[in-house]
Amino acid sequence: MPVPQWDGRPERFRPPPGFVLFAPVIISLLVQVPAAIVIAAWTHAGWLAGALHVALAALGPIALLASVRFPGPTVVVVAAAALADLLIGPDLGPPYVALVFAIVLAVARGAVVWATASVVIAWAAALSIGAVLGETWHPFRIALATLALAASFGIGSFVRTRRARFAEFRAEAQRRRKAAEQRERVRIARELHDVIGHALSQINVQASVGLHLMDRDPEQARTALGSIKETSKTALDEVRSVLGVIRDGEAPLAPQAELAELPRLIAGVRSPALQPELLDRLESPPRRAVQFAAYRIAQEALTNVVRHAGAARAIVTLDRAGDDLVLTVDDDGAGFDDHEGSGILGMRERAALLGGSVEIGASPIGGTRVTARLPWGGVE
Repeated sequence: MPVPQWDGRPERFRPPPGFVLFAPVIISLLVQVPAAIVIAAWTHAGWLAGALHVALAALGPIALLASVRFPGPTVVVVAAAALADLLIGPDLGPPYVALVFAIVLAVARGAVVWATASVVIAWAAALSIGAVLGETWHPFRIALATLALAASFGIGSFVRTRRARFAEFRAEAQRRRKAAEQRERVRIARELHDVIGHALSQINVQASVGLHLMDRDPEQARTALGSIKETSKTALDEVRSVLGVIRDGEAPLAPQAELAELPRLIAGVRSPALQPELLDRLESPPRRAVQFAAYRIAQEALTNVVRHAGAARAIVTLDRAGDDLVLTVDDDGAGFDDHEGSGILGMRERAALLGGSVEIGASPIGGTRVTARLPWGGVE
């Protein structure tokens, strides 16, 4: 069955990498450089001072281009440029927004130590060098700048937390998808094992009968060949159904088997060497999911009887015990050898999916007994 990529939840919008890289650069340049030019002209600064002020205004935004690969060193360069712009340029100037972007990007990418050390050193240097140079900044301006820097760290931490949560969600979604794919692979392998294994066992039995009776009883041999044809056709239909679900998620081509199909199943394994019989004590059938599981368990049990038991007799019994469907398959063959192959594992898995169980033990008629208990009201 198709597995949803994000467990049915819409994927969160993520801006393209180019936007994340260039948007801070462009915004910083548009805010700082034109303002630096206007302020230099308004304050009648010389060409050298004005050019230096504009260069410092452009240095920080350009340095942001390296923030993706080197977020820590980038915040050092931008902080140094902001400090130089503050101390060298005119006292009145635009906010150095490139520093805000550098802090946010550095903290969001895990370079918290770089960002903290750079900002603390630059801020302490601005206060101490500014005092030496005789700069008198209003306390409100200092408090506002400090608050803006602290807010930059807060925004960066928020972005980092959101990224971490989204990465965790993606990882969990991938784990769930892989688990669902693994469960689907196991289900498909179980279906193919049951269908193909049983069909080949039936074909082998009927082919042996046909070869044995070819000369003595041509009519019986013809019946065996007809059974082979019917068995192979049914198996091909079921295999195509399974493969159709794998390929396109198509609906099954053949309906799921029910308990009403058990007589046909038993007739298919009947041969001169093996005489199976069905004892149906049910007054009404359980839900379809339970019927399908019971049919597959009986199918695998009979396949094991044909292939391994060497039995002459097999009895399939259907009964109800309280809220459970009880299916037993007895044979008088070689008995149980404590070895559980993929077929028995598949029977246990089918029962477990419905909250039931399968037990293997000695049969009262001398061979092996398979007992499956399935909740009568299992999930559809």
